[in-house]
Amino acid sequence: MKKEFEGKVVQVTGGSFGIGKATAVAFAKRGAKVAIVDWVEDNEAINAIKSIGGEAVFIKCDVSNTEDVKAMIKKTISTFGRLDYAFNNAGIEGSNGITHECTEENWDKTINVNLKGIWLCMKYQIPEMLKQGKGVIINCASIAGLVGYRGLPAYVASKHGITGLTKSAALEYAKLGIRVNAVCPGAIKTPMIDRITGNKKEVEEQFADMEPIGRLGQPEEVANCVLWLCSDEASFVTGHAMAVDGGWVAQ
Repeated sequence: MKKEFEGKVVQVTGGSFGIGKATAVAFAKRGAKVAIVDWVEDNEAINAIKSIGGEAVFIKCDVSNTEDVKAMIKKTISTFGRLDYAFNNAGIEGSNGITHECTEENWDKTINVNLKGIWLCMKYQIPEMLKQGKGVIINCASIAGLVGYRGLPAYVASKHGITGLTKSAALEYAKLGIRVNAVCPGAIKTPMIDRITGNKKEVEEQFADMEPIGRLGQPEEVANCVLWLCSDEASFVTGHAMAVDGGWVAQ
């Protein structure tokens, strides 16, 4: 396997599970050193990376907390010496409820983790990338960042915010060597979708039926898109919100 990220360093937030975990392992397979960032530590990702001879460190972080994010950056730099790529993936779905039933607590928590969290990560990742004159940031939005959905007003607002923030940052740093893009996953088989479906097979099948491709996506399929966007093959791509959704938003 080509190791085009040999000697490079990537941060993956929300890296203990699902899409984040798959992306962390995929980067390691291509030679990158990986900082796995999450609020909850899960050794599977670290062990998977070490089993293939890769280098990884776990950093506990609440991405909505400024001091935690500063510490995340400091730990990554002190461990690996640089930061080349960032996959800002940490996020929560929040609670179900139509707009007038959405609680202020749910609104604040969802916006703080999903949107403020990505802004904070970028705020402290970008200066490190500017020091070396190059870097790539991928933010994890959602198809809910491209179209509306009933019953998840805070989540949809946060994900639309991510696509807008991504485009603004892409324009700001386009001539400074930093590319910024977003991936917008559809229904992916992750712990989050398991929570949404309540692990009920019939509900999961309903989600699969809504996908034109006829099935749920796999975390590795999103990871492949993240790696491509970080690669030199995507050197002319910035400010893009890429749907990875089996055709969902094309309907």
